[in-house]
Amino acid sequence: MATRKFVKPTTPPNSEINVTPLVDVVLVLLIIFMVVTPLLEKDIEVRIPETEEVPAEQQPQDDTQLIVKLDPDGTYSINTEPVAPADYVNKLKRMLSAKKKEDRIVFFVADDKANYGKLVAAFDGAKQAGAFVLGMATEDIPVAPAAPVDPGAAPVDPGTAPAPTP
Repeated sequence: MATRKFVKPTTPPNSEINVTPLVDVVLVLLIIFMVVTPLLEKDIEVRIPETEEVPAEQQPQDDTQLIVKLDPDGTYSINTEPVAPADYVNKLKRMLSAKKKEDRIVFFVADDKANYGKLVAAFDGAKQAGAFVLGMATEDIPVAPAAPVDPGAAPVDPGTAPAPTP
């Protein structure tokens, strides 16, 4: 019978974790993220107006501006005149058709409690009506004061009054 001989190692087994492959993997991942991150950035063009404090009484009131207001109950009004949702696009289309393409600007004022879906529908309706630029106002726009009435003037019937010219 043959005898077996066992060779005893001169050093004990190494039970420490080898971190070299871990460092290699982390460095490769770091390089990949450094290369890919600039490609993930997407720019959104936002035009922010310069702020200038103008008291409300000094603000010029432009009769040609179109301001669509959305109330909490979901009713639309164009320049403080209530409009039924079914007539909204047609009325806005009539008002915008008299203007040049660059002047077709519609501002929106929505109440904080207004339905977001109705606001998006108002945006879509304005685009369908031919609006060139849509603007969102963060504060309620003051209503223009009524023109002084001449006591000697004859009353004007709103149905026969001439339409304002842009």
